[in-house]
Amino acid sequence: MNPSQPASPPRPNLFLIGAMKSGTTTLHALLAAHPQIFMCEPKEPCYFLAPDLLRRYWPEMWERRYWEDESRYLELFAGAGAADVIGESSTDYSKLPRFDGVVERIRAFNPGARFIYIMRDPVERTLSHYWHMVSHRGERRGLLEALRADPHYTEVSDYAMQLRPYLEAFGPERVLTLTFEELKAEPLTTVQRVFAWLGVDAAFVPPNLGERENVTAARVEQVSGLGLLHRLRHSRLWERIGPRVPPGIRALGVKLSVKQVDRSTVDRNAAIEYLRPLQQARTAELESLLGRSFPQWTTLYGGTGGRS
Repeated sequence: MNPSQPASPPRPNLFLIGAMKSGTTTLHALLAAHPQIFMCEPKEPCYFLAPDLLRRYWPEMWERRYWEDESRYLELFAGAGAADVIGESSTDYSKLPRFDGVVERIRAFNPGARFIYIMRDPVERTLSHYWHMVSHRGERRGLLEALRADPHYTEVSDYAMQLRPYLEAFGPERVLTLTFEELKAEPLTTVQRVFAWLGVDAAFVPPNLGERENVTAARVEQVSGLGLLHRLRHSRLWERIGPRVPPGIRALGVKLSVKQVDRSTVDRNAAIEYLRPLQQARTAELESLLGRSFPQWTTLYGGTGGRS
């Protein structure tokens, strides 16, 4: 390279691809704490998604415009320095069939990339996904109604479907799988196993080991009625007129547009019974694919499970 030319930014070689609501934010933070690992911020640039789909499903990230060109995306990794592992953590990379073509785009970008896929009891993950959508995406349907109406909730928990394209394109030696339950029960052992697989100092103890990130609150706001007031409050029109509306009217609008929901008071039993047969069948496929079982997934197999 000509010494007068600036060095090009490093390219990411690690992708934490999901699954959503399975501890990916916590794991991202633990990886970022390692001196030999650089994880970009924002955590989920979603560069390898089709821009039209990103705009539809996550307009806030679309507006950051990392998708516009590769150089803009690579700027996220400019501070990697001499890090051996350079990564990002976009959980939308494992949301088939909604977001397809991702594996092929990453392979064209870096055929030597490695992947971490963290999974969670698929019943618990699906329920947590629902509450995330209530909190952040205006989901106003009841729990069971939403799960029955929108297959995306359960598709993201079809771990075999999400994993298979990566295993076929990159080989099993480049894909590490682990579970939320392992990370929660034995955080140091689990994260040091990840460090060893990545080829960095496996004895390192992250200073943030006991911290959990992006945990859904016990009480959440849910859109009320038909959602018309909620959509108005989050529109560009409201950005213009909202500051001129008297504070009392604004407060009333908030009160009428959303309601407070205590998640612990919502009956999960019908939703769990609906999810179990579907996700037990898919987990059997996952066990065959990976050659391991998942006895810690107690809600899936009839236990009480845990919330988060």
